[in-house]
Amino acid sequence: MSDPSTTTRTSVPVRRRAVVIGGSLAGMLAAAALRDAVDEVVVVERDELPAGPADRKGLPQAHHAHMFWSGGVRAAEALLPGVTDRWLAAGANRIPVPSHMVALSAQGWFRRWGSETHFVIGCGRPLLDSVVRDLVREGGGVRFLPRTAVEGLTGTAARVTGVRLRAADGRTRCLEADFVVDASGRGSRAPRHLTELGVPAVPERSLDLGLVYATRVFRAPEGATGFPVISVQSDPRSGSAGQSASILPVEGGRWIVTETGTRAGEPPAEPGDFADFARRLRHPLVGDVISHLEPLTGVTVSRSTRNSRRYFEQARAWPERFVVLGDALAAFNPLYGHGMSVAAQCALVLRDQVRLRGVDAPRLARRVQRAVAVPVAAAWDLAVGQDVFYPEVRGGAPTLRDRILARYVDRLVSTSCGSLAMVRDLTDVTSLQAPLTTLVRPRVLLGAVRGPLLPPLGAPQLTTRERTLLRADCPLPSAR
Repeated sequence: MSDPSTTTRTSVPVRRRAVVIGGSLAGMLAAAALRDAVDEVVVVERDELPAGPADRKGLPQAHHAHMFWSGGVRAAEALLPGVTDRWLAAGANRIPVPSHMVALSAQGWFRRWGSETHFVIGCGRPLLDSVVRDLVREGGGVRFLPRTAVEGLTGTAARVTGVRLRAADGRTRCLEADFVVDASGRGSRAPRHLTELGVPAVPERSLDLGLVYATRVFRAPEGATGFPVISVQSDPRSGSAGQSASILPVEGGRWIVTETGTRAGEPPAEPGDFADFARRLRHPLVGDVISHLEPLTGVTVSRSTRNSRRYFEQARAWPERFVVLGDALAAFNPLYGHGMSVAAQCALVLRDQVRLRGVDAPRLARRVQRAVAVPVAAAWDLAVGQDVFYPEVRGGAPTLRDRILARYVDRLVSTSCGSLAMVRDLTDVTSLQAPLTTLVRPRVLLGAVRGPLLPPLGAPQLTTRERTLLRADCPLPSAR
């Protein structure tokens, strides 16, 4: 099949085409996953795609802190070799964990062990996306259709054959495709499109904390290169609203400061109240730090934060040549920083399945949809297993299993505050480099029984240099 009006860069008629709905990170990585298997990948995006690291309407959460965990970074690197070096060359920070993370968990302060077990990439979301977009462009075989909406799918309940498009000027047309990926984010219309084709609906679940994000950007202190991430986390089982704050060093000598709060504990939208909110948390560190910094922006607020999941892998019947990835499949409370990593891992699953079987293989889409449920389920269990305990949560109450698992996780976190081995095992899971079942291995169980090897810290572990930079050269108050 082909569209005679469309040609590749060498003007050879297109023989096989894949369409990716959505031009954000998940969509771009999906395009990278498919381009070696087809003659052309067409990325359809409602927005105008910027030429560089700029904001766009369809990504309102871009203003907030985004940490790309090593489990997702490695998947992105497998899809786009050299992407990590490009991020760093553009100004992103590679932040070692736990040596460069000052974090107050629900069970106490994590220690800053000298060795690196994992890492995160710290940069603004526009920069992160632009580097990925540029690499996809440079690799060839991918064409973009900006300012274009997908109105529906073409085909039948047995096989998707393309998409119905509406351009910015209102004109509509159908674009045939041998494979279609929906990576259009939280607002995906995949359930409706599938219903229109006669595909039975699948179960969905939503867990909503009413979480509100408030973010402000500050100028970093002079000489703050290599500064750690700072995080004061909430305790889901305290019985009070969950409130937290973090400082993420990003490109351009800036720090992104993000505050969060669940229902009845929302952070302020007013700049004058921003530092005061952070001072009232379980420890005032973030508030004390930013009170000395120069703000570069006002406060940006976001409320699109609920956990939501569509169980497409459970569908009784699934059309050939159609896959759903990214937030269109499952969206997580962004507090845990798992959305981008899951999207990258799912795109890598897609690439590996296509390489193994070929894009035309029967039941390929169903195999992919079931395979991507594995990384999705890992992040889902981590997020929901915590969020279900917050007061006024909508969408479920903790089960006996949830309570038992939560007690065990509390023990693991408490132990990791005084054990490097437990930090490594726990972060293997939270960085999505290992499955949740890792935490019930005999070695981990034994470590949990033994408990922390060192006493708890009473205050954040800051170096002399860091205290000087933060104007905190006198002892900081102990955690409340």
